[in-house]
Amino acid sequence: MELSGKRIIVTGCASGMGAATVRAYVKAGAQVVGMDIADDAGRAVCADAAAGGPGEIAYVSVDVADGVRVEAAFADADDLLGGLDALAHPAAIHAASTPGEVTVDAWDRIFEVNVRGTVLTNQSAYQRLKAAGGGAIINFGSISGQRAEPLAAAYSASKGAVHAWTRTAAGAWGADGVRVNAVLPAIRTPMFQASWDQATDEERTEKFWRNIHSIALGQEYGDPDRDLGPVMVFLASEASRFITGQLIPVDGGQGNVR
Repeated sequence: MELSGKRIIVTGCASGMGAATVRAYVKAGAQVVGMDIADDAGRAVCADAAAGGPGEIAYVSVDVADGVRVEAAFADADDLLGGLDALAHPAAIHAASTPGEVTVDAWDRIFEVNVRGTVLTNQSAYQRLKAAGGGAIINFGSISGQRAEPLAAAYSASKGAVHAWTRTAAGAWGADGVRVNAVLPAIRTPMFQASWDQATDEERTEKFWRNIHSIALGQEYGDPDRDLGPVMVFLASEASRFITGQLIPVDGGQGNVR
C-alpha cells in the first residue's frame, strides 16, 4: 500500500469523505491535486493536509458537471503532477425526493453532478492513465443504489447508474491497465451529522432502523479518516492491482450483514 510518488486527483475535496481521502493520500506520501467547486473550503483542506506531509498537494477548482471545466482542471492537474496514476471521485450531491413528486429539474441536477460528473471525470482520467500505462479510478457508490429509497428517489437512481458505469468502464478499460472500482461507504460526515441534528425524534428513529441498526460493527457510521482513508489508499495502490469492476462496501456490514 505504498503511495510515495503516486500522482492522484481527488474530487469533492472540500469536506467529508473527499477531505479524508486527501489527508490519507498526502499522509501516504502521494502527490495530490484536490478539486472542488467550494474553492475557499477546498483550499483550506488542502493547506491543512500539506502541513502534515510527507506528500504534497495543490488545489484546482472544478465543476464536475461541466465538461469544459473538467477537462481544463484535469489538464492543469496533469501539468502540476506530470501525469496521473489514480483518480478518487467522491464529489456528489444529495437531495430528498419521492418517486411521485420529484421534479424534472431536481432529477436533472442530481444526475448532472452524480452521474455526468462521474462519466466526465472518469473519461478525463482514463486518457491520462492509459498514457501512463495504467492506474486506478475509485468512484463513490452507495447502498442507496442497491435498495429502494422512497425518500431519495433521484439520488438512489443516480447511484445505481454509478454502479453500472463503474462495471462497464472496468470492462472496457482493463486492457489498458486501468482498474475501476467503487466504494459504498457508510461514513460519518458533516452532512450526515447535520441531517441527524436537524431530524425530529420520529425521523431519527426511522434513520436508526433503516440505516444504523444493520451496521454489524457497532451500530454506528464509520470514521472518515480511520475507516475510509486506509481503504482509499489500498485502492489507489499497487496492492489492489488485480481488483476491478467491484462495488466495495465500507459500511461495517450495513448492506450485506443482516
